[in-house]
Amino acid sequence: MPTCAADRRLECRAGSTQRAAWFFISKFPRSKMKPFDVHQAVAQRANNSARLVLRGIGLNAVLAVVKLAGGIFGHTYALIADAAESMLDILSSTLVWAGFRVAARPPDANHPYGHGKAEPLVGLVVALFIFVMAGWVASHAIHEIRTPHQGPAWWTLLVLAGVIVAKTWFSRRMGMAGEEVGSTALGIEAMHHWSDAITSGAAFVGISIALWGGAGWETADDWAALFGCVIIAFNGFSMFMQALGDVMDTAAPQNFENEVRALALAVSGVQALDKVRMRKSGLSHLVDIQVRVDGDLTVREGHGIAHAVKDALIASASHRISDVTVHIEPAAGSGL
Repeated sequence: MPTCAADRRLECRAGSTQRAAWFFISKFPRSKMKPFDVHQAVAQRANNSARLVLRGIGLNAVLAVVKLAGGIFGHTYALIADAAESMLDILSSTLVWAGFRVAARPPDANHPYGHGKAEPLVGLVVALFIFVMAGWVASHAIHEIRTPHQGPAWWTLLVLAGVIVAKTWFSRRMGMAGEEVGSTALGIEAMHHWSDAITSGAAFVGISIALWGGAGWETADDWAALFGCVIIAFNGFSMFMQALGDVMDTAAPQNFENEVRALALAVSGVQALDKVRMRKSGLSHLVDIQVRVDGDLTVREGHGIAHAVKDALIASASHRISDVTVHIEPAAGSGL
């Protein structure tokens, strides 16, 4: 096996994809190929994502109670605000869960391409929700800074440490799941949990400063919460733009297109490709591709090649392609 140089990694990866496609097509011709239910696969990914979101709702419910009790008895507004945010997180996570349930529905007469757009749409809502929560916490932090109040209790640091660990762990788990299934909404939901960890971390630092500084430093945790809001707003903007890109049918990355081209070129009878356009629809991709074949082929033969291209692309589970539109054109020099 030849070794790939750094500047040829993409070419080697495309070559591997092409060889895999040749093996797939020769081993499983279309007449003998077991049908791949792509919509069932999408529904499975959506349902698995929905179950993970439900676990996040349960985590937020438990932490909301813990943080509220700690804030009231520990005399720290940062924990009370954190508890209120966790309660509202339950509402936003419920919207994400509902979005996945809708995205899991198969195509119908009114939605021939499926219901995948529900996933980035709820992602947009949650990203906006992050902005609102950052503003709400910031306004109340400013109010607490301007209002004299009692310093926090030392044991509230233990509560915050537990919250930080739980939220960081669950955020990473959800983020990896989002990357695995290609879900924008799960990525934003992971960012939401990470935002909670940031605000709790800021509160931890602020309360530590307040306890160390003593009298006159009671507002340190409020300043820390205000700083955390800036970070949350910045990350919320990034997630909003990502979800907006999915809704606006932003083109797929170039390396993804190269891999799809390699799969199509591996199909017997395909001589060249023209345009290859792809867009993300929830948890899957839609592909429009122009294929050049021998111009002397019959319509039936060209139709068979088009089907072989579509089957090869959809059968590549790692690319999560749910539908392919193939346009056949005569190759250059075929006399047509």
